[in-house]
Amino acid sequence: MAAISQHKYGLLFLNLINILPLSTMLSWPTFFAFIIVAFETLFILQQWRHPIFHFLLLSYFFFAIKTYFLKSKQPRPVYLVDFSCYKPPSKCKVPFSSFIHHASMIEAFDTESVEFMAKTLVSSGLSQATYLPPALHCIPPKTHHRESINEAQMVLFPVMDDLLSKTKLSPHDIDILIVNCSGFCPSPSLSSIIINKYSMKSDIKSYNLSGMGCSAGTIGVDLAQNHLKTHENKTAIVLSTEILSTGWYSGHEKPKLILNCFFRMGGAGILLSNKKQAENTSKYKLIHSLRTQRAYDDTAYYAAYREEDSRGILGVTFNKDLLQAVSETLRSHITLLGSQILPFTEQLFHVISILRKKLIDKSAEIYTPSFKTVVQHFCLPSSGKPLIRELAKELNLNGRDIEPALMTLHRFGNQSSSSWWYELGYMEGRGRVKKGDKIWVLGLGTGIKCCSLVLECLRPIVEDNKKSPWSCCIQQYPIQV
Repeated sequence: MAAISQHKYGLLFLNLINILPLSTMLSWPTFFAFIIVAFETLFILQQWRHPIFHFLLLSYFFFAIKTYFLKSKQPRPVYLVDFSCYKPPSKCKVPFSSFIHHASMIEAFDTESVEFMAKTLVSSGLSQATYLPPALHCIPPKTHHRESINEAQMVLFPVMDDLLSKTKLSPHDIDILIVNCSGFCPSPSLSSIIINKYSMKSDIKSYNLSGMGCSAGTIGVDLAQNHLKTHENKTAIVLSTEILSTGWYSGHEKPKLILNCFFRMGGAGILLSNKKQAENTSKYKLIHSLRTQRAYDDTAYYAAYREEDSRGILGVTFNKDLLQAVSETLRSHITLLGSQILPFTEQLFHVISILRKKLIDKSAEIYTPSFKTVVQHFCLPSSGKPLIRELAKELNLNGRDIEPALMTLHRFGNQSSSSWWYELGYMEGRGRVKKGDKIWVLGLGTGIKCCSLVLECLRPIVEDNKKSPWSCCIQQYPIQV
């Protein structure tokens, strides 16, 4: 009998080994059920009738099932595999002298308008090497639809090509495509133009974001993240740009002329994935995101507003209370973000300082929590020196913290929704981003709306891409602006 029992014992475990490959075909709960039945059979054959064996087996079963379902409910990690930034050709450079000379030859501008743009350029923080699209080098500038389409293709196609090349992906590998451009919304959409160019698959989920201002790039990543958290084994690409030929203002109102002076060519592509293998190949992991807005408040809503002037010419007005609206929007945004990512001690000091100011000393200052306790690098909107300085003041940042934003503004100008990725490229080029570092990407756009992304560096960054827009000039920076 003992021999027969041992024979059955051996056969049973041989069968157990044979069903192990089923775990790759069956769901884990079903596979656990197979294991339970197998061990119960073992207990019966071996005549292990003591209740403790059955109790331990069932306890293990319920623990395994609970662990499985808890793990399955957790959001899937989202990885930022890589990104690419567009470097315009040298022929598109626009030195100040050329800009002013061309502007003086355009009949739509009077002498006062030209002088205003000249003064704005000198104090802007831009260098002599920023870029405008070919359509705006013409006299008068070409601002019709065909030129805007050409500009979109000129920017987005090279970015897409570089991103696919660096990540060794085929266009058919892309499951989600998000394209954002605030001022230009053609039909078919920009996302359809990309799908048509690269013959992408028919079931790709595509989105086109417009009218969301400079924050659209971070909002696009947030939208992609939401998809990737709910769909397994997917890859998403976010393309960000601003088409300048359609946003050029040929009028006399000074608040609308500012856009001509600050905004320059740029574009970026970001590849995100939730595939398991992406953990080993990705540069960053997206660990937190937050979106807030203040469009319910008229002051914020009209701070940057696209409208016609007195002569019916369309342009974007930047009102004088823009910085105040940004400051108020940012305060509420960072308060909410801080409650989610800051250490308890920083939050406690902030609350105590508020109570002290209200109850004890009205003149006391409110403690500004230090985000540098959890974040090592900052990608801020490069919309202009005044805004960057205001953000530094609100967040208690030093010169090194805002250096990437100032240098990006100097080298490439305000590139709207794509500027943050040039800043991240600058930090990579300078060798500042280390494994384990956290990067805060802060998007601010018309509305006013805020969108924050917090990234964690997953591996040492060695930037050797010759197509990087910083590759030929990174050694010249930082400079005093």
